[in-house]
Amino acid sequence: MTSPSIPFNLHSNYVTALRELCELYPEQVIFTSSFGLEDQVLTDIIYRNNLKVKIATLDTGRLFPETYDLIDKTKSKYGIKIDTYFPDTLSLEKFVNNQGMNSIFKSVEDRKTCCQIRKIAPLFRALEDSKIWVTGLRMDQSENRSNLPRIEIDSLSGLYKFNPLISWSDADLNEYVKKHNVPINTLHKNGYPSIGCAPCTRVVSADEHPRSGRWWWEQSSKECGLHKG
Repeated sequence: MTSPSIPFNLHSNYVTALRELCELYPEQVIFTSSFGLEDQVLTDIIYRNNLKVKIATLDTGRLFPETYDLIDKTKSKYGIKIDTYFPDTLSLEKFVNNQGMNSIFKSVEDRKTCCQIRKIAPLFRALEDSKIWVTGLRMDQSENRSNLPRIEIDSLSGLYKFNPLISWSDADLNEYVKKHNVPINTLHKNGYPSIGCAPCTRVVSADEHPRSGRWWWEQSSKECGLHKG
């Protein structure tokens, strides 16, 4: 994939690159966190280096209690503002009343509609007035992400999407977390390497791919639609 035209050094280290983008687009760089391992590392990097990056998260209404605990712990540790975006109440009411709370298990279409209401629509509101969307995507996460570039033009939002940890391994993340005492979701130690909504996430065994616990009942691309590329 051809890199987008942007006055930016693609080979800068992740801190320098983020700082350059903040200087190029002041107040227009946003990081969306789901509080996974990658996202917690990025939050620590942003705080530790005083980077002017806005942080936002999507509360789908069906997160694990452990995730909510981590959100509070992260805000307390770093003393930072994290804007939370929720699904539109009327859209969600209509969907649940017509399809049922657990219609996600009936078809991929129903599950994607749920993701659209609970994740994608709030995401668009979160990204308003931004030019750069920072994510914790890594090539190791799934086959769908194995060829992701470090920076791209996102087909969903039209924004520049910057993936600073794109080449980081699990070992890199674990080393950083240990070195800097980064708070992480307690579910990671209980067999949940990839954590989303509670109904859509199960424990993964040692011989399974980390993403296999997401939407495990489907034969699909294991994506919610946030990251189309």
